[in-house]
Amino acid sequence: MLSRLMSGSSRSLEREYSCTVRLLDDSEYTCTIQRDAKGQYLFDLLCHHLNLLEKDYFGIRFVDPDKQRHWLEFTKSVVKQLRSQPPFTMCFRVKFYPADPAALKEEITRYLVFLQIKRDLYHGRLLCKTSDAALLAAYILQAEIGDYDPGKHPEGYSSKFQFFPKHSEKLERKIAEIHKTELSGQTPATSELNFLRKAQTLETYGVDPHPCKDVSGNAAFLAFTPFGFVVLQGNKRVHFIKWNEVTKLKFEGKTFYLYVSQKEEKKIILTYFAPTPEACKHLWKCGIENQAFYKLEKSSQVRTVSSSNLFFKGSRFRYSGRVAKEVMESSAKIKREPPEIHRAGMVPSRSCPSITHGPRLSSVPRTRRRAVHISIMEGSHLWARQSAGAHPRPGVPTGQCPFHPSAFFLPWGHLPASREKQPGRQQ
Repeated sequence: MLSRLMSGSSRSLEREYSCTVRLLDDSEYTCTIQRDAKGQYLFDLLCHHLNLLEKDYFGIRFVDPDKQRHWLEFTKSVVKQLRSQPPFTMCFRVKFYPADPAALKEEITRYLVFLQIKRDLYHGRLLCKTSDAALLAAYILQAEIGDYDPGKHPEGYSSKFQFFPKHSEKLERKIAEIHKTELSGQTPATSELNFLRKAQTLETYGVDPHPCKDVSGNAAFLAFTPFGFVVLQGNKRVHFIKWNEVTKLKFEGKTFYLYVSQKEEKKIILTYFAPTPEACKHLWKCGIENQAFYKLEKSSQVRTVSSSNLFFKGSRFRYSGRVAKEVMESSAKIKREPPEIHRAGMVPSRSCPSITHGPRLSSVPRTRRRAVHISIMEGSHLWARQSAGAHPRPGVPTGQCPFHPSAFFLPWGHLPASREKQPGRQQ
């Protein structure tokens, strides 16, 4: 009898798994889930922990044992999707960037989106000219340390933050100047809101880059935004296709196809090549979800999509959430006392290590100092190495979130070695 009880207890423990989810402020949420728990269950636990109601913009990202990243599907088992050994490690991130982040109903939602875009800026996904970069960084400074105080903020105080992959002393001085003279009196919430309004106007707002090559073999980055599909080459946006012009997305092996119908019945097919079939499938699924979220009027219009022209062949996928219009309508009905926000932002920022860990541009020729971001093309060299069979990046344990997609914007040598020395987290 006792042996049966012990056996049953052992089987029960085997059905429970520990999950750690890294949040946008770099804190962690740990919980235990059952073997058959769906993604929706874990996501709901997270949103309850964060006191988040406008949750449709967010998702949980993970990396499989083959180093391919994925968004957790809420209708499927968490354990079966991860395919790695527990304990499981995932990341909570913005999945669908709001078209107008300033229009979000609750401050807690705006704060989480602010944290995501702050990460995008730091890791080179949000590209901007120097004047815009200085203003965005000044908003972050105001939100995190408040008004300028000469007694607390000595000369060079802005250098305690690293807002971008690289920046110069001249830019640091400009950031401090704006913070001192233009933002005094702004609360953290106001500064974050102004930051969101400015970030939304930039071409690469909401970009989560997928490395590919075009038909000529040139490196490119594909991305889906609230407004449409974009292709980036170098530090320029070379294609922008509005969602209402995208008629079909499909893939075969490593090849991704985007079917476009523009004015005067002009139809074109854009073709790109992903590093692996798995990366291509991930790109395709992201495109299907983004198109459904931003383009459709209601979720009842969502249909199961096939990756092939023949429905019974290839992969099949269906977006399972609500669409943007429904989310906005639901948000308008929220009536509760605003939840308390626990901001984590003292010098140095937890998401932005001290500038002593990052390079200044003092030794860079003046002709190159005007760019405050690293060119997207730098990522092409990394992608080429991976495509040629280079060894996986060190310091990223199986199942954990790597420095991605920012890896495609940072030189190989700047990646952290381990989480104990410097957090090597998915950004």
